[in-house]
Amino acid sequence: MDLKDKIIQESLKLFSLKGFLSTSIHDILEAAGTSKGGLYNHFMSKEDLFFAVLGMAQEIWRQRTLDGLDRIEKRMERIKTLLRNYSNLYLKDTQSFPGGCVFVTLSVELDDQRPRLSEVITKGVVGFKKMLNRWLDEAKEAGEIRRDVDTKALTEMLFAGMIGTSVIYGMEKSPEVLDRSIESLIAYLDTLSP
Repeated sequence: MDLKDKIIQESLKLFSLKGFLSTSIHDILEAAGTSKGGLYNHFMSKEDLFFAVLGMAQEIWRQRTLDGLDRIEKRMERIKTLLRNYSNLYLKDTQSFPGGCVFVTLSVELDDQRPRLSEVITKGVVGFKKMLNRWLDEAKEAGEIRRDVDTKALTEMLFAGMIGTSVIYGMEKSPEVLDRSIESLIAYLDTLSP
């Protein structure tokens, strides 16, 4: 791994644990084992590094959470697999995200302090919710869920459940609680069958 990637990877861990604002340049230099020159040779500013870290975090999230979904035809099975992937392949990766979901940490921290940075995270959230809502609409159209299901409300409920699960797991670090939370969302989805 080259120095630039190491700086991004170590910063991702730190941002997951401490947030962007509470992570100092000194923290980053120490974790990456480099100097200010080494850091600023690759990044113009801490904000520049933030965008690189966010890009890596988004790539990891996509690779892990969306893994294998393109091979699942039924939309409700796709959503259930997404929830399990989110739990098992993403949230439980304490090596990359020792503090839990980095998007939750950053969005809460940056919302009022650095709205421009928070907007980038919000854009990803909006895109994810649109995808989830589209899948639910397609599931409804295909007869996988009842006709009376409000897919917009269900999208919000699932997203809130995922975020809540992330926060609880970040606090408790209990794989059992995480599994129970995700499986309860999946069990609820099962009640929506026609």
